[in-house]
Amino acid sequence: MLSLTGCGAPSRPGASGRAPEREEQVSVSIPVPPTVARPTANTPRQLQTAIEALARGFDGRAGIAVRAVDEGWTVEAGGRQRLPQQSVSKLWVAFTLLDLRDQGKIRLDDPVTVLPSDLTLFHQPIAYLVAKTGRFDTTVGGLLTRALTQSDNTANDRLLTLVGGPPAVRRMIAAKRLGDIRFGPGERLLQAGTAGLVWQPAFSIGNAFAIARSRLSPEARAAALDRYVADPPDGAAPLAIADALARAARGELLSETSTRILLDTMGASRTGHARLRAAVPAGWQIAHKTGTGQDLGRRNAGFNDVGLLTAPDGRRYALAVMIGDTVRPIRERQMLIQNVASTVASYVAGHPGAAFSATLAN
Repeated sequence: MLSLTGCGAPSRPGASGRAPEREEQVSVSIPVPPTVARPTANTPRQLQTAIEALARGFDGRAGIAVRAVDEGWTVEAGGRQRLPQQSVSKLWVAFTLLDLRDQGKIRLDDPVTVLPSDLTLFHQPIAYLVAKTGRFDTTVGGLLTRALTQSDNTANDRLLTLVGGPPAVRRMIAAKRLGDIRFGPGERLLQAGTAGLVWQPAFSIGNAFAIARSRLSPEARAAALDRYVADPPDGAAPLAIADALARAARGELLSETSTRILLDTMGASRTGHARLRAAVPAGWQIAHKTGTGQDLGRRNAGFNDVGLLTAPDGRRYALAVMIGDTVRPIRERQMLIQNVASTVASYVAGHPGAAFSATLAN
């Protein structure tokens, strides 16, 4: 088992002078297969047709992309449009952090303190721990685990500060040529702007944000949501996300150890049990990240799940299913995401990977 520690440098961002109480260390167990030659394959027309039908049958703006990590093909429907990521964007903070780890600039056992001034809004389980004593002492690795497995907004924003803020994440995206992926201004400014508000620190306390939002007129809120959907500052193309996940799985973006840390942490995600995870057949593995945007009445902007599915024979598939704007109920949104995963799994089951398994065995 491999603990979440790494080689650090004498000067590391985010280290505090006070040693925290040690949290239970997270370990990783997902093996990273060796890089294998990717054969050139034609797009599987049967799967392409099925994915197109799923996208066409959904009432809303949605994009789907599937990239075969090891076989070299891609299918997509609406996968080139830029859609709101919401908490899917936590992945790019994690990539930036682990890239700094690979450079020896940060360690995952570096101590970090979370204060009341670090709190954000919406889903932030860590806020309870901060409130108990007025601070919470943890580690960089502890925050990473909370950000990816619980989608804790405060944990993620604290990591964002540690890595150098949104500009650092954008530089990482550009340096690694991840394509059409934007990174927004951070949870506070993003959510405030989406609602039609200007962020104030008081919004992080209790239900102050919800109260301020409720005082806006329906017209003001609808106009703000329209602006967000039309040009999301956290927008990304599903095809670019699927490609980034596929490249990460092949070990092209991070070191082997950091890749293992990322995939194992994503594999332990506790969010979105009725999305991709619900459709993964027995014997498959999944490592994923969900994202959910704000509602305005029946309307939702940003209902997503992206991840890496691994078949029993070792073949891997990067999926990105993103719903950018819809008035359909949550169950229909969940079913679209599930249907994509089950459609991919059914296709793979009907096309055995004996040659691929033999390649890995050799």
